[in-house]
Amino acid sequence: MAESQAGPSGAPPRVLPWLVMYTVGRFAIAAALVLLLWLVGLGSFPGLLFGLLLSMPVSYLLLRPSRDRLTAALAARSEARRTAKEDLRTRLSGTEEGGVSR
Repeated sequence: MAESQAGPSGAPPRVLPWLVMYTVGRFAIAAALVLLLWLVGLGSFPGLLFGLLLSMPVSYLLLRPSRDRLTAALAARSEARRTAKEDLRTRLSGTEEGGVSR
């Protein structure tokens, strides 16, 4: 899996661009395969079904880099939220890291 790449000012990478790219890629691959099967002469409904079935492994192979970046962005976002949550709990409990309480 790719390492997480922090954005500007240490912020975790954005998830939405990678999610959109991966989703559009899946739709484009499925549409291209369905169109190809229709042009080859496979009927409309069987061509649709086989195109969708074939798009799964093809998408798995072709979209791996984008899927890895999306996974890394989701993991970094989860880690940032967990850290922020722990920080908030520490501040709300009234204790500091050094053991000094207010």
